[in-house]
Amino acid sequence: MSKPIRIGLVAGEPSGDILAAGMVAELKRQYPDAIIEGIGGSNMIEAGFHSLFDMETLSVMGLVEVLSHLPAILKVKKQLLAHFEQNPPDIFVGIDAPDFNLRVEKALKARGIKTMHYVSPTVWAWREKRIHKIAKAANRVLGLFPFEQQVYDKYNVPYTFVGHTMADAIAIEPDQNAARQALGVDSQANVLAVLPGSRRGEVDTLLPVFLKTIEAIHAKRSDIQFLIPAANEHRLSQIKALLLEADNAEARLPIQVTQGTSRDAMIASDVILLASGTATLEAMLCKRPMVAAYLLAPLTYKIMQRLYKAPFFTLPNLLADEAIIPELLQDEVNAENMSNQLLNFFESDNSALISRFTDLHHTLKCNADKTAAKAVVEELFA
Repeated sequence: MSKPIRIGLVAGEPSGDILAAGMVAELKRQYPDAIIEGIGGSNMIEAGFHSLFDMETLSVMGLVEVLSHLPAILKVKKQLLAHFEQNPPDIFVGIDAPDFNLRVEKALKARGIKTMHYVSPTVWAWREKRIHKIAKAANRVLGLFPFEQQVYDKYNVPYTFVGHTMADAIAIEPDQNAARQALGVDSQANVLAVLPGSRRGEVDTLLPVFLKTIEAIHAKRSDIQFLIPAANEHRLSQIKALLLEADNAEARLPIQVTQGTSRDAMIASDVILLASGTATLEAMLCKRPMVAAYLLAPLTYKIMQRLYKAPFFTLPNLLADEAIIPELLQDEVNAENMSNQLLNFFESDNSALISRFTDLHHTLKCNADKTAAKAVVEELFA
């Protein structure tokens, strides 16, 4: 091409930032002069991406919770579309964040710009008819999980299974000793990693009950140490403040707080307590037993009860098509319940679970970054 290709990307949260970073690096390797811009986080920026807005603005989850953030989100959308109108990309790829990205994709597609959506919305779990909206917005969907293919085939919507970049990045047998050395954790310690989420609302909601769970575990097993990795500097300051509010829990209990080391913390741990989401997939790939929990706003929960049709909500259980890990919602998310289930993992032989995690890991290990980049290039020059 006589001029550098322009690629628009938008990731709305840390998991999308991680997912897109490898694809950005691969695209930059093939096209060093490519202009790749939009909205992304530190991982994408490090790979050669130019972010026009702070990704934190879009990092909101929940049907009800998003309402208070709507004016800021709509302002970003308007400014982003104005930028792309003045500087049209040759192709636009929305990474997850479907409520935001599908609208952007539809608007750009209407202007003749090729569009793709990376990470299928959960049409297999609820609101299957959204696939018609997806088809109007995106020329092709890049998906992470093999069970999604059948839904797209049913509606004749172009879909490419690319696997998951984390499955490529994480070793089949992670090195626990190396992770513990990196974090300064004793090689013989019993360790629980605690991940209350990457969004502000998740941490505000889940960390207080997770801290009560830590208290309950410590009362029974004072030998267990606790690692709390913060997703970014925003979450680090938030977590520190909540620990201080909880009677200075960080000083009273064997808690170590770190920033940007969630994977090391998972690998260094023996067991994990975490917010349900992409982190459950990462924990599975790290081969650690886990308890996944989530608290929704009451109205959001009532709506989801009516709409959600899949038998599970955590990725390990969805991939396995059976309940291989505990997944807890609403009233189930309490200190007594979670501490008992976590202690059970500390006191059990978890080899069968780890073997199942390993099998699932192999199904997702598909060189996702290169596969995704290849699909983008093919669509770009189609």
